[in-house]
Amino acid sequence: MSNTHSGRRIHLLDEVRGFCVVLMVFYHAFYTIGYMFGVEFFKTLFDFFTPVEPFFAGLFIFICGICCNFSHSNLKRGLLLAGVAVLMSAVLWCGTRLTILDSGAMIWFGILHLLAVCILLYVLLRPTFQFIPTWLGVSLCALLFVLFMHVSPYDGSYFGISGLFTVSTPPVERNLLSYVLGLCYVGATGDYFPLLPWFFCFLAGAYVGRWRRKFPSWMSRNRFPLFSGIGKVSLWVYIAHQPVIYGLCFLIDTVF
Repeated sequence: MSNTHSGRRIHLLDEVRGFCVVLMVFYHAFYTIGYMFGVEFFKTLFDFFTPVEPFFAGLFIFICGICCNFSHSNLKRGLLLAGVAVLMSAVLWCGTRLTILDSGAMIWFGILHLLAVCILLYVLLRPTFQFIPTWLGVSLCALLFVLFMHVSPYDGSYFGISGLFTVSTPPVERNLLSYVLGLCYVGATGDYFPLLPWFFCFLAGAYVGRWRRKFPSWMSRNRFPLFSGIGKVSLWVYIAHQPVIYGLCFLIDTVF
């Protein structure tokens, strides 16, 4: 996911993305050790950090939107992510069928699926988005994100802002579209990021990325090479981290 323009790389984006990926690796490790291998202390750690997980995931999604303004081909980028996401789901499905993995580890529409769909929607709708001024686009996306933040397939779902106005969302028919949007529930999953509200987080980043030529020069300084390096290969870290974590836990559990 390139973020280079005018001959200089925006290392701050790599660093923040890398930091988010490191947090994700630890978070998933807590889940794997705690809930898949039954270590109570790690269950506690996972539950403790769960409330802040959407913040760092949202930051990762936001940066992905910004990088749409640096990519040479968002179509190729989106199709690559879609292929990886589908392959990951296929591997997990095989694992659950063979009882190697618990059914709750299955991912039908996780963060990779979301980013792939967001990028492809951006490619498709970009001519429309171009007519909206940047400041207005960022403002509208922020407002829509807040309005749709509590629309979910779970109990207590509503559209609006708590304390100002809310509209309860009615039950909807279970199908692929309602699941992708985040309006129906199809069972336990290890990762679920529906389009509502996360597409607006992504799109806000895409609008902010229009200001890339106005980004201050300090954003191009590489202050944290470790995080910057991880951020540059975040997709491959995401693909590899869970099999590595599970494999190490399985090996340790088997030996000891």
